[in-house]
Amino acid sequence: MIEIMPETEGSTLAIKATDKLTTRDYEEVLIPKLDQLIRVFGKIKIVIYLADSFTGWKIGAAWDDAKFGLQHRNEFEKIALVGGPKWVEWSAKIGSHFISGQAKTYDTSEIQAAISWVKK
Repeated sequence: MIEIMPETEGSTLAIKATDKLTTRDYEEVLIPKLDQLIRVFGKIKIVIYLADSFTGWKIGAAWDDAKFGLQHRNEFEKIALVGGPKWVEWSAKIGSHFISGQAKTYDTSEIQAAISWVKK
């Protein structure tokens, strides 16, 4: 499940991911919000907080994530990935080479630092 966090403002989107993400999470929540922000601001910043209950992506959601990221790789100014299993951090580091913006990973306890960095 994807939840828009209250720290979302301006060109910054903060989301919290719980349980297993589905195609519906992407197609009904995340992608419409990202598209809206890109239309308004051009470049966007995003905080992705993977809660302790996060267990990964269903295959359709993983595909939506990869496809959107590649199609819009030049529209991400900053991406902060907070929490999640070690394999997600490794994947994020590899994926950061395919976007034009900056990307950082943070431990769950550093959520406020991640939000501050993205909003700078």
